[in-house]
Amino acid sequence: QVLLVESGGGLVQAGDALRLSCAASGGTFSSYAVAWFRQAPGREREFVAAISRSGGSTYYADFTKGRFVISRDNAKNTVWLQMSSLKSEDTGNYSCAAVGSAFPTRTEGNYDFWGQGTQVTVSS
Repeated sequence: QVLLVESGGGLVQAGDALRLSCAASGGTFSSYAVAWFRQAPGREREFVAAISRSGGSTYYADFTKGRFVISRDNAKNTVWLQMSSLKSEDTGNYSCAAVGSAFPTRTEGNYDFWGQGTQVTVSS
């Protein structure tokens, strides 16, 4: 069982940056690929970014290109999502999820563990 706790969300203005953290406990963190998903009001949850369990491979949704960076430190049991040049359409609840495989997927149904999420609100 892996417990995931997100932090770092908040209210920012368009163009600002935020760094989200996903801290894990209760399992061997390096055994899990991790992804970030987000859900905006009235919309379905969507894939944002993911990282392999070694950290050597990363994957991004098209809307993040050049603005978001995912990284991890297995010694600290933490994954980060650095977001820059934020837009109002980036507003949503951001959740991290873990899957017990080397490489992640973009499909939320494949993930075994989920955090509660952290709210990001970008005002224009």
